[in-house]
Amino acid sequence: MFDVGSFRTRTCGTIGRRSFLRLAGSVPLALGLPGARIAQAEVKRPRAKSVIFVFLWGAPSHLDTCDPKPDAPTEYRGPFRAIATKTPGLFFSELLPRIASRSDRFSIIRTHATTEPGHPDAGTAALTGFKEVPAPVQPNFGSIVAKHRGNRGSLPPFVSLARGVVMDGGRRIEGYGGGTLSPAFDPMLVGCSGEGEIDIPALRLLEGLNPLRIRDRAQLVDQIDAVPRSLERAGFDSWNRNFHSAYDLLLTPQARQAFDLTRESEQTRGRYGYTVFGQSSLLARRLVEAEVPYIQLNYSRHVEALNPGFEFGWDTHLYNFELLQDQHCPILDRAYSALLDDLYDRGLIDQTLVVMMGEFGRTPRISANAARDHWPPCYFSIWSGGGVQPGRVIGTSDRLGEYPRGTPIPPLMVGTTIAELAGLDTQARAEMNVLSGGQVIDGLL
Repeated sequence: MFDVGSFRTRTCGTIGRRSFLRLAGSVPLALGLPGARIAQAEVKRPRAKSVIFVFLWGAPSHLDTCDPKPDAPTEYRGPFRAIATKTPGLFFSELLPRIASRSDRFSIIRTHATTEPGHPDAGTAALTGFKEVPAPVQPNFGSIVAKHRGNRGSLPPFVSLARGVVMDGGRRIEGYGGGTLSPAFDPMLVGCSGEGEIDIPALRLLEGLNPLRIRDRAQLVDQIDAVPRSLERAGFDSWNRNFHSAYDLLLTPQARQAFDLTRESEQTRGRYGYTVFGQSSLLARRLVEAEVPYIQLNYSRHVEALNPGFEFGWDTHLYNFELLQDQHCPILDRAYSALLDDLYDRGLIDQTLVVMMGEFGRTPRISANAARDHWPPCYFSIWSGGGVQPGRVIGTSDRLGEYPRGTPIPPLMVGTTIAELAGLDTQARAEMNVLSGGQVIDGLL
């Protein structure tokens, strides 16, 4: 079922037409905008038709997950045992046994570094490749792919799976959307509960609009025309240009079905786990099947590790080891391994790039609070499918996990590599004026 504001509707048959409709200023979505003309242009054939960017918002500890240091002093290595993977010489934490057993299906980078020490700034760098300051904010990797591909179907080209823009306290990541490419290329924001109920904030009903009228196009237009002009200040000037594509989204059965997790078997849903991240991961796979070009799969909308009402983020300044053991890693291990298996089993992995990472690492030396704090100089990412050679280990950190050995890999290289695999070569990036100065991570390809 969809949860659209306070109005619930089933997603099968004609009943599902009743919901979704609130196109506020946050939703140009790139639905039917002038940039969609790009879809008619000849583009380089991408190795990855779809990208899933798994964003571990809040920053997981690399030592306690994918870069353990079993020979380091106790104040660094922590309480968790290192276990072997299928890749010779590669060890993971015992908290991620399922992912470790699938290392032949992905490659790992252990030498990322960023210059930003705080969540919002580092989050923008992680999602755009550039700092927030100086302005203007550069576009999200997903916005770049969205503009390049255009709007070719009933679904938008960029979807972010979270109940709103990802946040740190009261501050959002400025690099969440279109940036210099314009808000037309912001993502569609889609929330998913642990039970698989879907909420699309951008398509909530306008105040005073009768849901039944959505089935009558002429009446719907009349109703919208009657909305007080004062609403224009909230962004409704974009309504006319977005209306037709949004209406198509409402009425296209394939578009509605992509968001209906009840079409999956209980066995499949159970493999992913009945958690926000688990069911969101399953939704990401369904969006790949629906040929959405870019899906940002967020592990938690908020960074806070102790945030009532939300699935906990990875900002474990307190209870790092307890939370990783009891909450974060079991959820991640189950959902991510299920996602990989599903993409392989359904023959989707070759056309789907999956990138998983946070915005930085966490202090190798355990803090006075018996936890770990922010650590920008060293962290990891995991890459699978879409033209990536699996089973590789790129780079290594020093014996304490504090710094990369050799040249660190910055966020800009991450975005450039994603863009290259998604079909944006050097010329396409230059013509769009994005990812300037970026280089591809050659060891992955």
